[in-house]
Amino acid sequence: MAKLTPKGSATRNRIVAVAAKLIAKRGVAQTSIEDVCDAAAVSPSQLYHYFKNKLALVRAVIDYQTKAVMEIQANYLRRLDSIGALRRWRDHLVGLQRTGGCKGGCPLGTLSSELAEISPQARHDLASSFEVWEDGIRTGLRAMRDRGDLRGDPDELALATLAALQGGLLLTQSRRDPAPLEAALDAVIDHIASLSN
Repeated sequence: MAKLTPKGSATRNRIVAVAAKLIAKRGVAQTSIEDVCDAAAVSPSQLYHYFKNKLALVRAVIDYQTKAVMEIQANYLRRLDSIGALRRWRDHLVGLQRTGGCKGGCPLGTLSSELAEISPQARHDLASSFEVWEDGIRTGLRAMRDRGDLRGDPDELALATLAALQGGLLLTQSRRDPAPLEAALDAVIDHIASLSN
């Protein structure tokens, strides 16, 4: 696609934001191109100027949601290099669930459950998104290891932490109770603490 004008970029961004909101509420299958056009106040020809098909739009939504998920944790992930920092990050994530009434779950997890078996491209995008998140955790754990503050494999611990987080978010969403997320993150952070010097 040719470089967009500022107005074109703003229109494209608006379409993606609207699509992300609709998809988070209804799911990919229940969100049509017409729904997005109506909500974004654009014509189908305008939408197809920016996205060749629905999959292209969904992939843009994955990118949008990845940035949103990372941005809301950015201040914590940048300094996730101590047990105290891990616990503060945990408190932040649990607090977000409490504030939101434990609704919605993880946007990336929700997209994965809907798309991973039906779209190889979307599954690849989502795997990359989770890798970005895992890398944020891994970087802090590697810093702990490099300082001599952590025994164990930072890569394995980062993967376990992200897996615990995703499972905790899923159960928190279904139970409308942050206790599963608290328990999952506490267990993995306690394990990391047991490997700390």
